[in-house]
Amino acid sequence: MKVMETNNSIHLDSAKRVFAIEAQAVSALSEQIDNDFCKAIEHIIASEGRTIICGMGKSGIIGKKIAATFASTGTPSFFMHPGEAYHGDLGMVTSADTFIAISFSGETDEVVKLLPFLKDNGNFLVAITGNPSSTLARASDCHLNVSVKEEACPLKLAPTSSTTTTLAMGDALAVTLMKARDFKPENFARFHPGGSLGRRLLSRVEHEMVSENLPLVAEDAQIMEVLHVITQSSLGLAIVKNRSTQAIITDGDIRRAIERFGKEVFDQCASDLMTDNATSVAVGTRVEDALALMDRRKISSLLVLEKESVVGVFKK
Repeated sequence: MKVMETNNSIHLDSAKRVFAIEAQAVSALSEQIDNDFCKAIEHIIASEGRTIICGMGKSGIIGKKIAATFASTGTPSFFMHPGEAYHGDLGMVTSADTFIAISFSGETDEVVKLLPFLKDNGNFLVAITGNPSSTLARASDCHLNVSVKEEACPLKLAPTSSTTTTLAMGDALAVTLMKARDFKPENFARFHPGGSLGRRLLSRVEHEMVSENLPLVAEDAQIMEVLHVITQSSLGLAIVKNRSTQAIITDGDIRRAIERFGKEVFDQCASDLMTDNATSVAVGTRVEDALALMDRRKISSLLVLEKESVVGVFKK
């Protein structure tokens, strides 16, 4: 047991050391950043092209994440592998595109080989390196310095602190671009329609409402008929038809009627049990707004109306 505790202590100390080294490296970026960062932001905003991210190995993996973040936050972007670029994919690069090349050493052969094409093609080049004196940094229009005091790897071999600072620089670019573009939640939702935010902000109630086999009952329907209709439906309510105003009967209405009428509840009809002027929304209402209304009213269902007629039921 003592051996396990000793091992745990060593493991925790190792992890804390990594956190401390990488946190220090990211913090140092604030001192390393300069006007080249602003120049890169202003060019990307003004550009009519895409932002292409390129990197080899671990830098490429970080580059893929940066490209994905850009694309989902309003900056059209994609990742290009430098090896594939050198063998034909450069055909996807237009002169209007901004090219962000990532290489911590600034001397990665596969990336450096692309420089003659990029210069001839007239691309604006942003270099992200840890060496301001490198070939890539000197050839760039903007250089973003992600140098680190030390790698968290105890052998000083595996990219650790350096990949963290590169990722943080990419996030800084993405977030700054978002603010400069006044990127809003609804813009984010447009690129994430499958997520919960996309559902709330983009979907309309008619996209998610139940519209077939609605549980309808007449005003004079007896309680047993009402119960049967509610039971047959998965909505937990019945809609009272043939009225100028919208009315529903819910499970809660049935319980309250039993408390009120006792055994005589079975002599009552739908008009005695219903909730008149039931809460409703019109076709075209955003799911976000419908959910907010339901939260305020503390209800779980809404009638959906089109030209004052019930066409569906929306539930949380």
